[in-house]
Amino acid sequence: MDFSSLTDALSSQNYAKIPDICETLMLQVAAQGIAFQDDWPYAIHLLGHIYVNDINSARFLWKTIPVAIKESRPEVTAAWKIGQNLWTRDYAGVHDAIHEFNWSPEAHCIVAAFSELYTKRMFDLLVSAYSTISIQDAALFLGMNEDDATNYVLQHGWIVDANSRMLTVKRQAVAAEQKLDPSKLQRLTEYVFHLEH
Repeated sequence: MDFSSLTDALSSQNYAKIPDICETLMLQVAAQGIAFQDDWPYAIHLLGHIYVNDINSARFLWKTIPVAIKESRPEVTAAWKIGQNLWTRDYAGVHDAIHEFNWSPEAHCIVAAFSELYTKRMFDLLVSAYSTISIQDAALFLGMNEDDATNYVLQHGWIVDANSRMLTVKRQAVAAEQKLDPSKLQRLTEYVFHLEH
């Protein structure tokens, strides 16, 4: 099997393409009637789905992986552990699953990129959901110790109350409304009129 397109995506850090590349390769193998080889990159394939936040596809892939592969390749199981925690919304568990396994060099790159992306997603979630949050809870969501989490949010303009150990969230600036150009409105009106008549 030629995995050069997958290798290229990994080396160029184009992790969002990994699921499509793997699915295409799977279809090619199936079309040729060839049984899947033991060298199929199941861990990378799972991590690709996880990276693009397609947990349903990751679950489906996990169910199709032979038991012998699951038992003989701990990295495949470790990748799925991240997916399980995402599925159950165990935010701290996602971070634990990322950090508790010694990933191969290929997987380490995508896991590190996902970890950074996931931390940003969690930060954005905190910004949209909270006006204040405890340092302890913020650290859980961000997968950091309390000092690192505090420093991280302070860099984004949050305020810390050392006495209560609470953080005040700084809301992101809302984009200013764009004014509608009257000529564009006129063209739109004419277009809709044309469609109706």
